[in-house]
Amino acid sequence: MRAYRYVGPAEIAAAVRGMPPGVPVRSADDLAAWLAGRARDELGEPFTFVVGLDGLLRLAPRRGEHVACAGGEDVLSAGEIAFERDGLCWAAVEVSNQSTGYCPEPASWRAVADALDRAGIAHPGEFTFSIVFRRCPGCGERNVVRDGFFACVFCASALPEAWNFDGGG
Repeated sequence: MRAYRYVGPAEIAAAVRGMPPGVPVRSADDLAAWLAGRARDELGEPFTFVVGLDGLLRLAPRRGEHVACAGGEDVLSAGEIAFERDGLCWAAVEVSNQSTGYCPEPASWRAVADALDRAGIAHPGEFTFSIVFRRCPGCGERNVVRDGFFACVFCASALPEAWNFDGGG
């Protein structure tokens, strides 16, 4: 699996340096305990998540930065995740790779599925909303590829077909 380093704004990484990382979820009981501490209105929206290099899912409130949730470390995936009760247990019902700080590929789903499976948490089997990110070789901006149109929204340069965040953040 590919590791993703933080490629977002340096000022965000600096602002969250030293903050505690997201809460690790090793089991369904860990998830239930963390969700029990959330306000009712929080439960109606997705949470920030990362999967660390150790393969553990970590959670933070939605408006938390992914780089803070990861403790500033590289990740195997990052995005947003929503849970609903499935009988007595919680299940992941919506999962995306929506993280402009790490810009993970859709293929990072495997790390998310592995982390959820290890914790005994049901999931949809794939990202329910998947984003393709590319860095513009012309202006260096991060882009979301929409409808298979590989052109930079900032400078109209062609975007590469292959994921390209390895060479600079």
